[in-house]
Order: sequence, then C-alpha cells, then structure tokens
Amino acid sequence: MGVHLLDQVRATIAEHSMFAHGDTVVVAVSGGPDSLALLHALRALRDELRITLHVAHLNHQLRGAESDADAEFVANLAREWKLPATVEARDVAAFAREKRLSLEEAARHTRYAFLAEVARRVGARVIAVAHNADDQVETVLMHLLRGAGLAGLRGMLYEFVIRNSEFVIDNAITEKGITNDELRIARPLLDVTRSEIESYCKQNGLTPRFDRSNLDTTFFRNRLRHEVLPYLETLNPNLREVLRRTARVLADDYDFLLAQTREAYGQFAREDEGAITFALARWRGLHPALQRGTLRLAVQQLRNELRDVDWTHVEAARRVAMEKGAGAKATLPHGLMLVVGYDDFVVADATREPLLPDWPFLTVERIALPLPSVVELPGSEWVAVVERAASPLKVNDRWTALLDADKIEGELALRCRRAGDRFEPAGLAGHSKSLHEFMIDEKILSAARDRLPILVAGDRILWVCGWRVDERARVTQDTQDVLRVTIRRNWTRTSADERGK
Repeated sequence: MGVHLLDQVRATIAEHSMFAHGDTVVVAVSGGPDSLALLHALRALRDELRITLHVAHLNHQLRGAESDADAEFVANLAREWKLPATVEARDVAAFAREKRLSLEEAARHTRYAFLAEVARRVGARVIAVAHNADDQVETVLMHLLRGAGLAGLRGMLYEFVIRNSEFVIDNAITEKGITNDELRIARPLLDVTRSEIESYCKQNGLTPRFDRSNLDTTFFRNRLRHEVLPYLETLNPNLREVLRRTARVLADDYDFLLAQTREAYGQFAREDEGAITFALARWRGLHPALQRGTLRLAVQQLRNELRDVDWTHVEAARRVAMEKGAGAKATLPHGLMLVVGYDDFVVADATREPLLPDWPFLTVERIALPLPSVVELPGSEWVAVVERAASPLKVNDRWTALLDADKIEGELALRCRRAGDRFEPAGLAGHSKSLHEFMIDEKILSAARDRLPILVAGDRILWVCGWRVDERARVTQDTQDVLRVTIRRNWTRTSADERGK
C-alpha cells in the first residue's frame, strides 16, 4: 500500500503539528497524481489522526473539455470514497485579464480564494495541498533565478497562513494561534518525491488524470522541470537533495533573522494612523540585514496584500534612509513612500499628508495681536497672549518670549514665513541669517515650516515662535518695559469640549 509514503506523510504531519484531533481538513484535489495520492493517504490515516476530510476541486476553465472531465473525475471519486466534496468552476482567464495578471498568478489567487471559501463553509481551519519535494526543488531554483533573499530561497513552507479574508499568502507567519479569520495551509507531501508519488499511485491502483499543460514549456516552472533541472543534474546528480537541504537550512536562518528583525522593529518603529515612523539614528546603527528586514515589515504592515516586496525597492529605500538628509524620499511598492526627517523617517502612503508635531500652527496668512490681548489661532486649540510684564523674568517655556517693548515699532502680528525673510537670531552677535537657513539648521520639519507662526512688528521679525527671538528685541539688564508673548492651549475651549463629552 505504499508504506514508505504513508510513513513519511505521518511523520511530516506529526513534526509540524499540521492537524489537531477533530479537525475538518479541506483537501485540494485536482485529479493529478500528487493530489490523488494525498487524498488517498489522508483517507488511510484519518481514523488514526482523528480528522474529517472534505474534497475541494476548482475547474479553472482553461482546458475546455479536459477541465470538465477533471472536475467530473474528482466528483465521482469523492462519491466512490464516500467523502463530501465541493466542485466548482471559475473563469481564470477572465480574472487574469481583469486584474492584469499572468495565468499562473491568476490561477493561484483564484484557487486559494476558492479553497478559503470552502473551508469557511464547512467550518475547517486547515487546507491540505499536494506540493511535493520536487515542487520544492523547482521553487527554490525558480526563486534563485529570478532573484530572491532568504524568504524566497527557503522555498515553500510546510505550513503558511491565509489571512484577513483576502486570500493573502503570508509566508512570514509560521506561528500557531490562528484567529477566526485565518486559515492554515498544510503541505503533508513536501518530503515526498514525485517518483515516490507515482509508485504509490501504481501500488494502490490509482489512475490519476493527466494535465497536458504540465508539458507546456512556455510556463517558466515547466521549463525548469523538463529542461533546466535535467541539465543541471548532469553536473550534480544529487542536485535535488542539495536544493531541498539548502531550503531547510535557509528556512531556519530566516526564522532566526525574522525574530531579530521583529525585535528591532518593536524597539525602533512606531505605528500611527497609517504611517510607520523609525528612530533614524538608532535604525542607522542596525546591521544592514535588520535594516532591510524592518523596512519589509513596515511595507507588509501597511500593505498586507503584498506577497513579496522586491529587494531592489527595499535596498534603494534603505540607502536613502541611511545616506540622505532631511527631505529625501524613496519610492516603495503599492504607492508607499519613505521620507527622511531630521530625527526619524516615515513610511506611509505617498499621498498622505505628513504628520506634524503637536505645535501651534497658522492656517491663515496673518493675525493681528493688539496689546494686551488673547487671540485665538484659527482652527486650532491654541491662543496667543500678549501682555506687559513687571520686570525681566526668565522663562523655561519654549512658547513664551520676553521682548523689550521700547525696541519694538509697528503693530504686532503673527504671520507665516515669506520668501526672503531674514532676522538676527539672539546669540549670533548681531549677524543676520535667512529664515530658511535658520529653520534648516534648527532641524524644523520641512512640512511645518510654512505654518509655524512668526511674531513680527510691521515686517520685522521679532520671534520665530518656539525657537529664537531677534537679537535687537531681546530683553537686557537695561530693559524697562517687558512685553511677554505666550502661545498656549486654549484652556477655556478645552474645558468646554471636555464638558461636552
């Protein structure tokens, strides 16, 4: 009865804890030798494993009458073996045209969507698919030729998760603890070779269907299977075993690196309103592998429908964050953008307005400030308070400025910056500086510069609010008349808002 295959399947299921007692397992059956052997083996082991089986077959409608015959074959087999079955059809070619996908990618997406639907209907949390050891070899080689990091070179996992009802394959997730909206995919045949499967079918009188498309070398995987691998085996007869062993080693390496990456991500990344912010200096101190890994996690967190994140995109973004200054940007997949700040960098949707600090900002060009007065900053929770002070006082509040009233001429106002603005920052011994240069030197976020309030008398700058007063208006030991300007929260409005909650 093909004892070796059954023993191997039993061992693989046990090693990876694929099924629990009482599980309903949806078995994906195409009618070919792999899926037929899988279904036969699970049927032989079901009492021992204490599982219930449900057959699922999807007609991709790509091979006309042959596809219909495959569907009829599986339906008849399920009836003969007294197994419940769901057999349905999808127009994969139409889906590929609509989504602009290759037929292979469209078929994969449609197939997993169908399997997920069946699993939910029958209350299953596990789906068994028939990928075998030779499929693993082809996958590793395919990823190597196309260019992949550890995630791709570890090949197919024994288990992975379809998450969030979107049929998204997330190979980075191997832990248990599946939520009600997550389905596990299991590969019990991943340690069984194709020749062992064919022998098993012969020994057990199984007559699988033959899919002629498996001979079509216009498909990349078929070309690898029928042309590339046979040639490479002339160079190394043990190539298949070498690639399978490599996949296992790299899977372990990836799991270790992933744990380190998640730890670094938790320390240096902050998620907030559709954006992920990294502490720049600390992130730059990470090993390049962890830098790439944390960027990948950020992209996957914001775009969890992405299966793979291209190395080229990640590396280009990493170099920008590592080497460029504030304001530098890098494009990431699916409309994401990395933007470098002074002390951090942000990964977010490219169209998203940048997050601004909790500072007072102006939404109008200019606001007059009579003396004395309390003036609301429009559209905000802040007010500007202008008053005289009894004597020169020291203040530790960045949003309070003390000015020599006798040195001020013209009407006070708050306004936004203008092209060509200059002033003499206190402490520079009377040297003037453009406001633009000052803001850069002080590392004021570029997104905040146009809205930061500037205190002026007439057109002369008295105070870059929150930063520096003008040397010519600062208080000294000789100051007689002190003007105090404070920007603070509007406590009256805040209290009223709190009462209204």
